[in-house]
Amino acid sequence: MRDMDSWLSEKNEINRRNAAEAVFEDIRTAIVDQKLPLGSRLPSEVQLAERYGISRAIVREALRSLQTLGFTQTRTGRGTFVVSESPARQLGGGAYSARDLMEARPCIEIPAAGWAALRRSGEQLVRLTSLCDRMDKEEDVQKWVRMDATFHGEIAEASGNAIFRKVVADVRGALSTQSELVEHVRGRRKASNAEHRRILEAIAAGSEQDARAAMAEHLLEVKRSIIGLPMTDAQR
Repeated sequence: MRDMDSWLSEKNEINRRNAAEAVFEDIRTAIVDQKLPLGSRLPSEVQLAERYGISRAIVREALRSLQTLGFTQTRTGRGTFVVSESPARQLGGGAYSARDLMEARPCIEIPAAGWAALRRSGEQLVRLTSLCDRMDKEEDVQKWVRMDATFHGEIAEASGNAIFRKVVADVRGALSTQSELVEHVRGRRKASNAEHRRILEAIAAGSEQDARAAMAEHLLEVKRSIIGLPMTDAQR
């Protein structure tokens, strides 16, 4: 336990814009480096908040991502425990793995974006524009990932294809989970916002080709970020 005590006593001031991302990465690194060994109970939210000089709400956000990624497990009335030194296989959330999503999304969302450029209504364009504007300003990660999933759902809706709409709706929860993890580990929010804006502009211009290309570029960048997560080949 000496390593954990030493780690906890080290003040780690958080100056980055996304404090939750920094806390997540620091704790993840401590787990991987075995400063927080398997089976150990993490310090309380209060202790962690004091260590980093941040609010308990930000600590909870980071802990939630650690649990979703499979590093920790929260046990009611007992605390949060380290259960793995590497991410779980099912990074997508629920029944869908990261590989499932990476393979399926281009088959659905690229053509959906193309059809949306040709079929979207004025009202749908207003909703997509509003989402992009709000995402540019949003600082709360959870709110942002929900809007991210809504943005992709709106494009499927605007495609006018009921199958695209149904598939994207079915994986919406997994998309949100994956988006949150990628944001915490890779900090892609600003880049994603720019990619979303290019998709929106192509849809607004009615360019099927540009909309498909913009969506393809976005999904490729998401794939690169996921592949860069600390997983073994077998876990992808």
